[in-house]
Order: sequence, then structure tokens, then C-alpha cells
Amino acid sequence: MSISRRNFCKTLAGSAASVAVLAAMPGTLLAKWSEKAFMADKLDDAIAAKFGSLPIEDSTAILIKAPEIAENGAFVPVTVSTTIPGVTNISLFTPANFSPLVASIDVPSRMKPDVSLRIRMANTSNLIVVAQVGNKLYRATREIKVTIGGCGG
Repeated sequence: MSISRRNFCKTLAGSAASVAVLAAMPGTLLAKWSEKAFMADKLDDAIAAKFGSLPIEDSTAILIKAPEIAENGAFVPVTVSTTIPGVTNISLFTPANFSPLVASIDVPSRMKPDVSLRIRMANTSNLIVVAQVGNKLYRATREIKVTIGGCGG
């Protein structure tokens, strides 16, 4: 039997022992992340840190729903979905940001690869979505024009 992190935390939330358990298991309970990929300052470096040297293929099976013009780069609504079977990760990159890797979402096998989030964009840039299926990467790109900067602008 396996238990999700969310259900585990809900179960412990009501008890006094929850603080001790959460403090003792941070590596297990906190989401893993690729520090090198998130700290990279160039797009190619961020992709290489996240996915290594896997080849990337352009795909029309990745749908990016985002405004053509974002009035404020501080919160740009984005929805990404794909019909590619077996997707295990969806990552979003914006090359104009100080750190190009904006988000990386692991997709469990029971989850439909369809995510919605708000991202920050420093200025007008392409939004690059990379979907991972095993040892293959698929990419879709969409330009978003930003009228007010979101990363310190």
C-alpha cells in the first residue's frame, strides 16, 4: 500500500507528533528539485541540467494555452496539456527570465498530463514547454508579449 504525501500530511496535521515526524523526514516529504537546473542562467544550461543530453523533438501534441499579450508579467496564466502517452515530466522555460526554468512538474502515471499555473515573465519571450517520455523529450513553443515586467520590473 502506498500513501500520497498529501494524505500523509492530512493524517498527521491533527496530532502533536506531526511536527516531529515532518522534521525527521524532510527529504522524503519535500518535493525533489533540480537545484542546478533552477539556478542556471541560460536556457541551454537549464535544459541540460534538467534532462542531460537527451534529444528534443518538436511536437504539435503539446497544447499551450496562454495569453498572446500578458498585461502584467508578474502573473501570466498558463495551461499545458498533451496527448503524448507516458509523459512523466512537464517543464516550462522562459529564456528571458533570470532563471529560465520556471516550473517542473512530475506527472504520475495516474495523472492526466494537464496542468494550469501562473508564471512570472521578465519581459516578452518564448514560453518553451518540454515533455519527457522515458528517454525522449518533446517541445512546444509559444511567444508571449509582456507589457509590464514581472521579475523586478
